[in-house]
Parts: sequence; C-alpha cells; structure tokens
Amino acid sequence: MLKTVSVIGLGYIGLPTAAMLASRKLRVIGVDVNQHAVDTINQGKIHIIEPDLDLLVNAAVTGGYLSAQTKPAAADAFMIAVPTPFFDDLSPDLSYVEAAAKSIAPVLQKGNLVVLESTSPVGTTELMCKWIKEVRPDLTLPTDSNSPDIHVAYCPERVLPGKVVQELISNDRIVGGLTPACSEMAKQLYRTFVAGELLETDARTAEMSKLTENSFRDVNIAFANELSLICDKLNINVWELIRMANRHPRVNILTPGAGVGGHCIAVDPWFIVHSAPEQARIIRTAREVNDFKPEWVLQKVMTTVANHALNKPSVACFGLAFKPDIDDLRESPALHIVNKLAGAYEGKVLAVEPNVESTSKLNSKAQLVSIEQGLAADIIVILVKHKAFANCDFSGKTVINVVGQ
Repeated sequence: MLKTVSVIGLGYIGLPTAAMLASRKLRVIGVDVNQHAVDTINQGKIHIIEPDLDLLVNAAVTGGYLSAQTKPAAADAFMIAVPTPFFDDLSPDLSYVEAAAKSIAPVLQKGNLVVLESTSPVGTTELMCKWIKEVRPDLTLPTDSNSPDIHVAYCPERVLPGKVVQELISNDRIVGGLTPACSEMAKQLYRTFVAGELLETDARTAEMSKLTENSFRDVNIAFANELSLICDKLNINVWELIRMANRHPRVNILTPGAGVGGHCIAVDPWFIVHSAPEQARIIRTAREVNDFKPEWVLQKVMTTVANHALNKPSVACFGLAFKPDIDDLRESPALHIVNKLAGAYEGKVLAVEPNVESTSKLNSKAQLVSIEQGLAADIIVILVKHKAFANCDFSGKTVINVVGQ
C-alpha cells in the first residue's frame, strides 16, 4: 500500500498534485531545487498563482501531511513533474528529467513506483529507466524484466491553468505503464484523488497522447491566427467573421490571439516534429503560423508608432501572461512582443500585468506599471484578455487589440 509519496518539481503541476495527495491523508514529500519555493511551501504558502491552491497547501502543511525540501528522501512512490523545454534547434531538452531520475535513484527501494508526469517525447519513460539504472545497477527495471524491482509508468497531466485543482480531480487520466503491473500500481496511486476514469495503455501511447492533445489544439489555434492575418490584409473584421462562421452548426473556430504560449501547446508539437519530421507536416506548419503571430503583432505596433502624430509616442502593452487571468509567463507571446518592442523602440514602453508584481523576464527598457498608469499612454496594445481589463476606458487612445472584443 502506498503511504508516502515524493513529488519532484513543485511548479504549476507538481505543487497542486502534491497538495491533492496530501489532502487525501498521504504523507507527501515535495522536492524542488528552488530554495525560495521550498521555504514558501513549508510556511503553508504558495509561490505561484492558482485558484484554491493556497487553501489546499496551507491545510496540508498545517496538518503535517505535506513538507518540502531540496533533496529526495525515501518514499513508496515518486512522481516527477519537472520542465521539458526545447533547445534552440527545437530538439527536446530532457536534462531536467534526467537530473530528477538520477536524483531519486539513490533512495529507491524494491517495490517503489516511479511515475513521470512531465510532457515528454515518445520513449522518455524508457530513457528514465536507463538513467536510473546508471546510478543503481543493482535494481531491475521494467526495461530489464516483466517482474522488476521498480515499477515505472507515464501519466501525463491534462489540466488547465486557472482550474488545476478542480481538473486534477475531475479529468480522466491516462496511465501508461511499462508493464501491466506498472499500470496497475500507478492506478492505485491516482485512484486516491482522481474521480475521472483511469485509462490504461502502454507508456509510448500515453506519451504520444499528451503530445497529440496539445498539437490538435495548436492546429486549431493556428487556423484562427491565420484567419486574422488574412482578414487584416483583406480589411475584414476577423471577430465578426468568426461570429458569423460559428453560426454554422458544425463550425467552431477559436479566437485569434497574440500567438500561443505556455509550457505545453507552444512546446509539445515540436516533440512530434522532432520524432517524425517528414510526416508531421500540418503540425509543423501550425507551429510556424503560431510562432509568426507575435512577429506580425510587433510589426503592427511599429507601423502604428511610425504613423502616429506624436514623435516617439508612449506605448502600453496590456498583458504579459500566456493566457488570461494567470501569472504564468512561460513561452508567452505577449512577453515576447513586449521585450522585442522595448529592444527596438526608443520611446517609452510600459507593461501592464495585474497578476504579476515583478519579474526578471521583462526587458529592462520596459517598465511594469499599474492599469491606471498604462491608460495614460498614447498607444494601447491589448495582448491578453484579462478580466481586469474588461472595464478599462480606452476611448481617445490609439488601440491595437489582438485578442478580440
């Protein structure tokens, strides 16, 4: 029976998962290399913004079920939820997964379960066994035997930022074990808090499923973003066009935006392209369309600045996060646009992000300001549809709105 769980990586997925497990009265040891995150969690607080998570973490820490530290300790099960970015050449960077696997290897004991949750290219779960084996050659892994000492599975998260706590419980979960016994042990762990269905498959199919889900969304977003480029050229209101087209009973076009960001949709399709470059033609094109959209927005802003009546008018960019009403800046097209604008434009560039108090990711030439300060700028660029902007009065301003009405 699994009584103690160690969660490696206490970010946007790892911390909610750790707190959820702890809420079910399991002893949870959270591990993260970020000392600030560890200290904050041990105070019963959180270092990220996610609705209801603060209450969940506080109750778990106060009740003695959740603690955080910088190094792994012995446990019955280990869940790895670390970043999986890509290199400049768009190939996957698995160094965080490798480091996590090797960090838990010294404390692994026979009968333990290791679950990888990080979004990963096909074959990563098998690679993780190899990395563990390099540190612990005394252990038998599922890649060695159908009766291994250590059970290993891949179980990707499928949650929406802003609704993580709710969706960890309600969403169906894919469980991809390297053997049927690995899948069954992983299902035992997830049954402690998942109300949705546990869908069993092999590890490779589970890995590909996560990539497929996000690539599907990326392709659909690319269609909307490409429509916005076409409509701009043909002098058509893209928002009205989409409203009209969506009245068809079998058409549901998404809303265009400044691009695509976040730790999943902007990254995962490249993992498929890297694995099958000749076959992934639509997926590659969709990524290229969505990656181009921020550059198009930037050019739109620069053209507006050049044609403005004032010399070097001030520009306020509303929104830095990769989606509305969160503080997550990972792979954010809005942040990319602001940083590029600040680097290229000699006038004043202001950034308005009500969900972030400060960030080192912002170009030093751009100033993070309040909504009121942003409204005083000569040109307003709306990059993220935060609820905080809904009642803003932009009248009398030159407005570039790339997220809709």
